[in-house]
Amino acid sequence: MKQLYIILGSILLITSCYTDLDQAPENIASADSLTDFDGVLNAAYYYQLGTTTPMAVMGDFRADNAYMFESPYDEFDQFDEGLLQMETQFFGPFYTACYKSILSSNIVIENSDDATEIGEAKFLRGLSYFKLVRAFGDATINLSDAPSVTDKSILARQPMATVYSDVIIPDLEAATAALGVNSSNGRASKYAAEGMLGKALVQIGNFGEAEGHLANVVNGAAAAGFSLQENFSEIFGVNYDLNPEIIFATQISSSIVDEYGFSDFWSWSGGLDTKSLEPLDDDLIAAFDASPGDLRRAVTIDTDLLMSPKFPQTDGPEHDWIELRLADVILLYAEALNENNKTSQAIDQLNKIRTRAGLSGTTASTQSELRQAIQDERRLELAFEGQRWFDLVRTGTVDAEMGQTINSNYYLFPIPDSERIAAPGVILQNPGY
Repeated sequence: MKQLYIILGSILLITSCYTDLDQAPENIASADSLTDFDGVLNAAYYYQLGTTTPMAVMGDFRADNAYMFESPYDEFDQFDEGLLQMETQFFGPFYTACYKSILSSNIVIENSDDATEIGEAKFLRGLSYFKLVRAFGDATINLSDAPSVTDKSILARQPMATVYSDVIIPDLEAATAALGVNSSNGRASKYAAEGMLGKALVQIGNFGEAEGHLANVVNGAAAAGFSLQENFSEIFGVNYDLNPEIIFATQISSSIVDEYGFSDFWSWSGGLDTKSLEPLDDDLIAAFDASPGDLRRAVTIDTDLLMSPKFPQTDGPEHDWIELRLADVILLYAEALNENNKTSQAIDQLNKIRTRAGLSGTTASTQSELRQAIQDERRLELAFEGQRWFDLVRTGTVDAEMGQTINSNYYLFPIPDSERIAAPGVILQNPGY
């Protein structure tokens, strides 16, 4: 069992009320009577489990890395209202898990007097909202440990820009200030918070502020014990969980039952689910073909079985889900530098990743060329890690990379109907659905 979940006890939050925002710890005393919030904080970590597979599927199967074949799951490869059929397996569990983690975090933030606990809780709340806005856009903001069960107006979704400015960015800034640089037992650290802050700022195109935060992580990594793994294959799989490249991961154990009761991320990418027995997209194969000698190829794709071996089937239920690793941060830093007209410095950062992959330095020299080179590198480096679709959306390259004109309504995913029905006229569906 992963150490993070040892003290879950009876504090797991039970869903039974009118929306996923209206939940209380039914098996413990009220939050204001607690004196030890370690268990509640563990619950906030635990609920991230329910987000991992939906994020993997949204990030790769919606994009040009992986296919679905069996109806109605092939709706991930269509761009219409058909994704509404996926609520039970993907969007419902994802939405529920995020808001349960948020509520657990709120309890810690509002009641604990331990600065480190509060910092970790703010990291998890910021991370949860970052996941929500990338998937759904506008989101309901709940910063209370005891949200009203009668005033449904508080459930109205707030503009995505407001969620970033009022929750995600300040929470990750506060976590950065509160946490130490070293990670212990998979818990959030200063660099997990600051790296995620940089990632969020890149997501909204604020490269000016992103650069400094990403630089802090890249330049401080070695002293904090983070480094690129020499061998790309030694990043993934249970034998390499929490290796030095991992800045933050959601820990997973087969002995811990979570709310997501379907095939896990490693099953989908490995072609173990009948809905997509050969998930590997020809377009990703072509991308690796255009990168001869790339040491990541054999780790990432199997062109005989048309699947990805990146997360090995052996001990699959024990694989941690990587939320942020150093290579991701380095590539984001390269992107920020390039967008801030520091192209030569950006090239140096990009080449760190290419060198590890067994490739020569990039031939890109102009800002425009390097912009494309960085995105191409992110695709090969982070394939099947739930990043591709969100990268396409934020860079405005969906049509160009997908080879078709796609209505921007379908850049986002549908709000679960269960939430809209529970709060009619308050929680509104995304356009197009």
